[in-house]
Amino acid sequence: MKHTGSCHCKAISFEFEGPEIDSGLRCNCSICVRKGAVMTAFIVDPDEMYIDDKQGLLEHYEFGSGVARHYFCRACGIYPFHQTLRKKDHYRINIGCLENIDSLSIPYEIFNGASL
Repeated sequence: MKHTGSCHCKAISFEFEGPEIDSGLRCNCSICVRKGAVMTAFIVDPDEMYIDDKQGLLEHYEFGSGVARHYFCRACGIYPFHQTLRKKDHYRINIGCLENIDSLSIPYEIFNGASL
């Protein structure tokens, strides 16, 4: 199934192939608690992810081990996705950035990222 999304100002858009999104994850690590996003419960292979950043506004932030990359738009500040700690270069997507999905109604589980 093809999913499409963008940051708030639409300077960064993306699409990926993945299963139907009927649940998500919230992580309890220090950065994810502050972001408050519900992420996809599945990871996206980099070969299945297309990112359009024609304006060059996609930036990333790393902390701690520097392995996980948390991406954001320099214009609007929105976090659309991150590359995971446990499976480098694979993505989890901020469900709130996806088209035609109500992230406020998606059930989610807590992921214990604070223990990593």
